[in-house]
Amino acid sequence: MANVQRKQSKSLLTKASGFLDGYSHTLNPYTGCAFSCSYCYVRQMPVALFRNEPWGSWVDVKENAPALLAKELARAKSKGPVTIFFSSATDPYQPIEYKERLTRALLEVMSEQQPDFLFVQTRSPLVKRDADLLQLLGDRVRVSMTVETDREDIRRAFTPSAPPIAARLEALRELAARGVPVQATIAPVLPCSDGFAEQLAGIVDRVCIDDYFMGDGSGGGRTGRNGVRAIYDALELTDWYSRDAYRRVHEQLQRQFPQERVFVSQAGFLP
Repeated sequence: MANVQRKQSKSLLTKASGFLDGYSHTLNPYTGCAFSCSYCYVRQMPVALFRNEPWGSWVDVKENAPALLAKELARAKSKGPVTIFFSSATDPYQPIEYKERLTRALLEVMSEQQPDFLFVQTRSPLVKRDADLLQLLGDRVRVSMTVETDREDIRRAFTPSAPPIAARLEALRELAARGVPVQATIAPVLPCSDGFAEQLAGIVDRVCIDDYFMGDGSGGGRTGRNGVRAIYDALELTDWYSRDAYRRVHEQLQRQFPQERVFVSQAGFLP
């Protein structure tokens, strides 16, 4: 269980930049993430590096987030279009959300003061709990579910604390059935089977693929410092750790999806 601290935030909506500069703001309900994925680029950011606890072992709860969001959202909407990436440095549906329901409280605020667009990025099937609120946002929302592979053995090797793949796919299926816009996000692409794209095509109508070299914000440098290469070496799958490895999955996707529904890297995350 992660070490939990409760904090009062001074601000919540952060001006988006870099990879996410297509958005006006990013929004993170928590600091830290108990999923502790081996390749997570946040491990190499100041929020993780300057903390004297291992990444994944602690989570800060932004206790005043809903009230703060209501104020900041009203102010931001008065100045122009508001597009929000939720979340950029944590998973809004990590395990503590079952108890805290902070992400749900923020969605309640946003269902009443609707942003122009909300992108929900997660790897947790818990997101389906909030389908009722997501439905209220109509086409102003997209839920992007990380599904890096269809192989559970690979998932356990790289992200042992993250939810099983089957549960994520079932959540996507349920959200899609309820009319919530969804996409499967293969980011970063991990070793997978030849039938991965076909499996996804039976569930979603839109996919995004990304890898460390395009998507970690440093051309793969942050990921390299995380030592992820050692996992590939141990699994004898080093050929998957390369700049062109994503292409073999991209080709699969292009055979199963219309070309305009297959997005690569940044394009798949934009509003």
